[in-house]
Amino acid sequence: EVQLVESGGGSVQSGGSLRLSCAVSGYRYSSVCMAWVRQVPGKGREGVAALGSDESTSYADSVKGRFTISKDNTGDNLYLQMDNLQPEDTGTYYCAADHFGRYCTSHRTEYNFWGQGTQVTVSS
Repeated sequence: EVQLVESGGGSVQSGGSLRLSCAVSGYRYSSVCMAWVRQVPGKGREGVAALGSDESTSYADSVKGRFTISKDNTGDNLYLQMDNLQPEDTGTYYCAADHFGRYCTSHRTEYNFWGQGTQVTVSS
């Protein structure tokens, strides 16, 4: 059974930083696309950042230069370092994973495996 468990959300002021973590277990395929997707009430899902098993990374334009996606050497932990947070970054952040498929970019929001989500709140 594939499990993704996020941690690290919280409340910060504008300009602050947070680091999200996602512990991944049970995923046995070498070809994978892992990502962070956020959900804002009243809006659809927005892909924030993606990391492929080919080590490619992709970011939404709104977070480029501020967010960094990475994983540890084992591939069992995915991270999202978020710097210079802004109020518009507020939302529930989900860790997601699936087979690499045709592409692995921040535009992708369809995944088979999801974490439970962690809330990020940025106040001005």
